[in-house]
Amino acid sequence: MNKLLLIIRREYLTRVKKRSFILGTLLTPLAFAVFFLVAGMIFSYSSDEDLRVAISDTERLLDNAPADPNSGLTFRLEREPFDSLAAQLDKSDYDVVVKMPTIANVRAKNFTVFYVSKDQLGLETQTQIQDGLSDRIRQYKMKALELDEETLASLRTKIELVSSGEKDESTFRSIIGAGIGGAMGMIMYLAVFIYGTMVMRSVMEEKTNRIVEVMISSVRPFELMMGKIIGVGFVGLTQLAIWGVLIPIFYLLTGLFFDIDPQQMNEMANTGAEIDPEMAQGMAAQVLEEIGKQNWWLIIPTFLLYFLGGYFLYSSLFAAVGSAMGDDYGEGQSLMFPITIPVILAFYIMIVVLRMPQSNLAIWSSMVPLFSPIVMPARLAFAPPLWQVALSMIILIGSAIFFVWLSGRIYRVGIFMYGKKVNLKEIWKWLFYR
Repeated sequence: MNKLLLIIRREYLTRVKKRSFILGTLLTPLAFAVFFLVAGMIFSYSSDEDLRVAISDTERLLDNAPADPNSGLTFRLEREPFDSLAAQLDKSDYDVVVKMPTIANVRAKNFTVFYVSKDQLGLETQTQIQDGLSDRIRQYKMKALELDEETLASLRTKIELVSSGEKDESTFRSIIGAGIGGAMGMIMYLAVFIYGTMVMRSVMEEKTNRIVEVMISSVRPFELMMGKIIGVGFVGLTQLAIWGVLIPIFYLLTGLFFDIDPQQMNEMANTGAEIDPEMAQGMAAQVLEEIGKQNWWLIIPTFLLYFLGGYFLYSSLFAAVGSAMGDDYGEGQSLMFPITIPVILAFYIMIVVLRMPQSNLAIWSSMVPLFSPIVMPARLAFAPPLWQVALSMIILIGSAIFFVWLSGRIYRVGIFMYGKKVNLKEIWKWLFYR
């Protein structure tokens, strides 16, 4: 036991004292802050120059409606033919000339509009012109059909689905559940790859540098493997804890020093759309209320147990692969393939589970130990039956113990194997060596 603790301590201190670890841990939150800053500046960019659009409306169908100030476009109706306006485009103050289509049937939904422009139009500008014309044609149809805005508004029906059962559910319950579940599933997905690969590289380095030959004289191979897995695990938890503190701090500091509203990133997707402050405040209050209603006393401890179970399961497999690899990292890619495939599949299953958390796929995949560390955390916010959580946890813990034992048998042989290209068939034989 003392030898195992010494290995854990050595693995942990060696890594956290490295300059690469310190710089990576500190610079990653800063990189996130810079990313948010640059993304905010890019998405908030708008051209200072308005684009002038002439609409050739020889049939006098449209009225001159005010331009949308958020679109950056100025529309003006002209009674001249399209060909005449297009011929004079280079000498005019217009940037684009559009031909108003003939509306033979006011109930028609699709129209083709031709245009000419001084410069090639971007996708966003084309969309804005289409929307501007669509609004004006809509106004024309409303007059032709003798409709008004109040009548059309009465046709729009909003349905709010509220449970009448014993469970207190609101509209935001599923959205909040999907957000929390997706975040936990993503953390598990990244942790498996980042820290599992870290374990594998640590084993490879000591094997290629022949350090392991000295260490094996004092400890058993299984103790050495477990020491590495636990030590790197503590390194990962330390790094995640630091990031959990620094990322929000840097994010808030970025908003303070560069005058960027954190909500601005969410409003970028609705360019030109006005948001009612009272409605936004009400929605924020509902979201916070739903987050507070979550059973965090169950979610957080259960997530940590799944995190540890998934980490031990996959890290032991990565350690086994690292012991089987030689000097050439590229040759060992085929050995990593059977490990990475279940992780990737679990990630895609998680996406489906967020939409259907009580489906058969969600239930059965959360029982499979190679999938459950990613799938079941994504279901926790949807309050799955406790028997499913308990059964999944028991299977995961038992499987983690089995895979650690299995990986230990591979590790004890592979760590001394040099100068030989190893395949899966060879690794299978190692399991039965005495």
